[in-house]
Amino acid sequence: MKKTEQTFNEAELELLKEGLKRSYKERFEMATRLYKIQQTMSKASIIHKPFIAK
Repeated sequence: MKKTEQTFNEAELELLKEGLKRSYKERFEMATRLYKIQQTMSKASIIHKPFIAK
């Protein structure tokens, strides 16, 4: 279990390093995209219509 935790921490650090390489414009565009997705998903509703065989 310790090995998995170590690799997870390494992966997390790698993602942080990649994030630091991005410009402010790239960060803003990514945040905007995620915000739009979040807004869409919050308005979405799942409707189940039973299948009627004819």
